[in-house]
Amino acid sequence: MFGQIRLRRRFLRTIEANGTLLARRLTVAGRVQGVGFRPFVYRTATELRLAGWVRNGAGMVDIHVEGPAGALVQFETALFAEAPPLAKPTLKASTETRVEGFPDFEIRHSEAGAEPDNHLPPDLFCCDDCLAELHDPAERRHAYAFTNCTQCGPRYTIITALPYDRPSTSMAGFDLCPECRAEYENPLDRRFHAQPLACPVCGPRLTFRGKGQERDGDDALNAAVAALRAGNVVAVKGIGGYHLMCDAANDGAVATLRERKHRPDKPLAVLFPQRGEDGLDAVRLALDPSPEQEKALTDPARSIVLARKRAPFPLSGRLAPGLEELGAFLPYSPLHVLLLDAFGGPLVATSGNTSGEPVIIDNREAETRLGQVADAFLHHNRPIVRPADDSVTRVIAGVPRAIRLGRGIAPMEIEIGRAFAKPTLAVGGHLKNTIALGWGNRIVVSPHIGELESARSREVFGQVIADLQALYGVRAARVFCDLHPDYVSTRWAEACGLPLSRVQHHRAHASALAGEHFEVGTWLTFTWDGVGYGDDGTIWGGEAFLGCPGNWQRVASIRPFGVTGGDRVGREPWRSAAGLMWEAGRAFAPQADTSRLVAQAWEKGLGTLATSAAGRLFDAAASLVLGRNLASFEGQGPMEVEAIADPDADAIDLPNVDGQDGVLRLDWEPILDVLIDEGRSASERAGVFHASLAHGLANQALRLAESHPFDAVGLTGGVFQNRLLAEKTIDRLTQAGLKVLMPQMVPANDGGLSFGQLIEALGREND
Repeated sequence: MFGQIRLRRRFLRTIEANGTLLARRLTVAGRVQGVGFRPFVYRTATELRLAGWVRNGAGMVDIHVEGPAGALVQFETALFAEAPPLAKPTLKASTETRVEGFPDFEIRHSEAGAEPDNHLPPDLFCCDDCLAELHDPAERRHAYAFTNCTQCGPRYTIITALPYDRPSTSMAGFDLCPECRAEYENPLDRRFHAQPLACPVCGPRLTFRGKGQERDGDDALNAAVAALRAGNVVAVKGIGGYHLMCDAANDGAVATLRERKHRPDKPLAVLFPQRGEDGLDAVRLALDPSPEQEKALTDPARSIVLARKRAPFPLSGRLAPGLEELGAFLPYSPLHVLLLDAFGGPLVATSGNTSGEPVIIDNREAETRLGQVADAFLHHNRPIVRPADDSVTRVIAGVPRAIRLGRGIAPMEIEIGRAFAKPTLAVGGHLKNTIALGWGNRIVVSPHIGELESARSREVFGQVIADLQALYGVRAARVFCDLHPDYVSTRWAEACGLPLSRVQHHRAHASALAGEHFEVGTWLTFTWDGVGYGDDGTIWGGEAFLGCPGNWQRVASIRPFGVTGGDRVGREPWRSAAGLMWEAGRAFAPQADTSRLVAQAWEKGLGTLATSAAGRLFDAAASLVLGRNLASFEGQGPMEVEAIADPDADAIDLPNVDGQDGVLRLDWEPILDVLIDEGRSASERAGVFHASLAHGLANQALRLAESHPFDAVGLTGGVFQNRLLAEKTIDRLTQAGLKVLMPQMVPANDGGLSFGQLIEALGREND
């Protein structure tokens, strides 16, 4: 792009020397709507004394600009070098055109009827300028919970149609007062065409309901703070849905929230007040974040970031029991800022939903469905069109990596180096579901939807599929889904009427990683997770694939063992421990009433499936080392084993055995003696377990490298969200001279399956 500008510069200087005025027509694509790009164009053109116009097209910005040749070059260069921080402009076209003789530069109304190339902005955190107004008593938006400008505020959660204009948002019902109207229509104002624009006179208002009270406006916020200080649970409506909040330092309040939400152990995220020069002073009182974690905490996405707890820990010990890390984030909406400032300390801020479902967005539904959990409600009357849960990030090997795509990050728009033959929909998996849409050289991944067990999850799943196609102006011509026949997403795909293709679960994981690194030709990718339907009908989850998207060859795995109990296996780690021990011919008698019946079923093969899943090995370790026989949430045992593991423990050798099917299998049996050795500390046993798996995987890779050339080793699947395992594995592989890559933008867990299904679709086209 800049090379083209330099070539034109020499030509234009020659013309300018003759005093000639020129005109150019530019089309700018990328993220240029809803981020203040048009007023930026207007200001730039005005400062350079250029004439013409700018307008929103279908997902792009069209510009006609006239003036001296040198000023035109300056203008075009500035469009990209000095664009607003949230804009991501790309030059789609720049051509000479006829001089029209415009007297000045103007902003025109959006163009209708053009071929769509829409870009949907995510919801944006409250910017510094708006924060300053929020805290300034002299400003008319002082302490107003819905302050925003073109650089911040809700987007995805309020948009009903594109182009992104106020009538196509849930703010359409709020008529602007004269003062706001003047800001909205002034191209030199930072609120020019800020579609969620509002003030206390004309905008949304807060309402507090609970404890026999009903309060509005400032009184509503004060009542909510009083309820929180009294140890109550308050459901607070934010940008993408409701949070359930309580005092993070109050053991009783946290225990009450856990009991009512039937969430006895799963970690709770904590919202910290923004304090100090970098906003992290309050976080540092409770946590010890690394520089990479601090950067992730203050990133515009305002994700929940996992960071180590300080000792002694000043908040409730019930926030993340048995774990060394806590999920922390900073307030990203004006309402959160005001609430945290008034309360004066950290607040639990967990999703306002029933477990696994999308967050609730409707006021009435919140009171109906959360009425048995929350003591009170802090509502507002700005409608939320679709839910967006908070994003979650974990720093692994020094890099922030997505655990959950949500508010501030998704919809995630990704440009790829290849083009789809036809618009393609991918519907992901069953847990941590996302959907993805691919067309041209673009992919859009939806925010986290959740588990597809409940009617509401399925409803939101269908809504997001319809919304993304409608908003982007793209109608899918085919659909890709998981190989598992019983996934809700699979059944939807089978019934939707589109041509259907299936992608094996772990090949989708491998392709998702490859989709972040098109520069890699041939991969050896390890896909370790808890469950995935294999080609042979068994449960895979410790696989290694050689090749590339569309052409994956399974070359390695983990020695399989039988587990009995179907869906209960993931929540009853003792079943995995029993399967390992019985497979090795050893006795096992957990403290479980059903163990005798399970043993009989296992011996007869009744209700028993073979699995090669690394996640089940971690479940077994949790049972054998910690006595964790029942888990109240997915991954509890593996997370606890990681938390206690000695990072300096030595590995023992795990053999790799050549199978008759040509698949190299890692044998776990030697680690059993360590896991059951009560003469060693639990920390040592857990540490040896992690180190041995990392060592065994590295040996697999080196064995395969002897006969299978590849360009990089990939590590993906939910198990590699375990930082200790991932970092030990990366260390061993890099010491051996191998290039190692992990997912970063897209989750390694099942939240990345939809993206991987699309990349696999591309690979099959190019096969």
